[in-house]
Amino acid sequence: MDSDLVTVFLCGDVMLGRGVDQILAHPGDPALRERYVRDARAYVELAEAAHGPIPRPVDFSWPWGDALQVLDAAAPTARVINLETGVTRNDEFAPGKEVHYRMNPANLPCLATARPDVCVLANNHVLDFGHRGLEETLDTLAGGGLRTAGAGRDADTAWRPAIVPIDAGHRLLVLSFGMSTSGVPHTWAATENRSGVAYVPRPSAAAAAAATGRLRQLKRAGDLLVASVHWGSNWGYDVARDQVAFGHALIDGGADVVHGHSSHHPRPLEVYRGKLVLHGCGDFIDDYEGITGFEQYRDDLRPLYLVSLEPDTGRLADVRIVPFQARRMRLRHASYEDAQWLRNVLNRIGRGFHSHVDAEPDGTGTLTLRP
Repeated sequence: MDSDLVTVFLCGDVMLGRGVDQILAHPGDPALRERYVRDARAYVELAEAAHGPIPRPVDFSWPWGDALQVLDAAAPTARVINLETGVTRNDEFAPGKEVHYRMNPANLPCLATARPDVCVLANNHVLDFGHRGLEETLDTLAGGGLRTAGAGRDADTAWRPAIVPIDAGHRLLVLSFGMSTSGVPHTWAATENRSGVAYVPRPSAAAAAAATGRLRQLKRAGDLLVASVHWGSNWGYDVARDQVAFGHALIDGGADVVHGHSSHHPRPLEVYRGKLVLHGCGDFIDDYEGITGFEQYRDDLRPLYLVSLEPDTGRLADVRIVPFQARRMRLRHASYEDAQWLRNVLNRIGRGFHSHVDAEPDGTGTLTLRP
């Protein structure tokens, strides 16, 4: 990897709550209020029925599995994840929601073991346990030395980008916000005097201008800008026209990468004006193993994205995609055949988005997009 490039690790949803929380050293209260499941341990049983027993408790590194070695070998400049769970003991279930995620704050070392530089929080699960749950989440992450973006105690802090120093001349700014299209309730929007998330009602030109305006206010020469957006539905490969236009507007307004997430499987990668738009990263860690109904999308395959940028222009140099597979609530390297399946899907859905991925000749299954 070119040492002159800035490489950012990006992934989709990291959900360490519910069933994942139950296999860790300090499982929280397993009570749920879902229509069919009332105990989070049922999700562990589903995974075990599908792929075999899971030891309990597992080491904090267990859910990340083989991904940790890949990250250590790649040594990215920065690591950015979408943390799609509250980190709280609060029992205040958000009303009107069918699914609630939380992890016990005592299990924070599971998150910390991946050494994220930024946890983006503007998603449709961070307030699953109310404003007190969000505030405990913010306190816990700050206490663990983890930067956040996309949620805060008021609108000013929710919309404040996370800033990652790179070197004397460069910083990485990460702005996080969530949209109603991904299920973020409008009532979760942070206000002048209420905690919540950075919220965008819909993907409009005005919303893109407001978001990039916030970035430009803080931008210095040499800064790289990531707009991390929770948008779109969970399933399907189609990308709405207004979402495509919104992604383009973010790039036009100064973002160097659009980090899109919410879909449970990958959606198209797009190269627009030399910059990267990820329309949907797919899930990375969760407890969905063994749940049936959408097998055609292969949501068991979990891509890890290593995005390399030119430091002075933000232009895309390449994207390395390392496919993993969820088994026994742990990430393991996907088979070469599964990696080729993913490659074929990405190339099929990437038609019209100026993206094509190739298999690396080393036989590892790694895929590469070059602009």
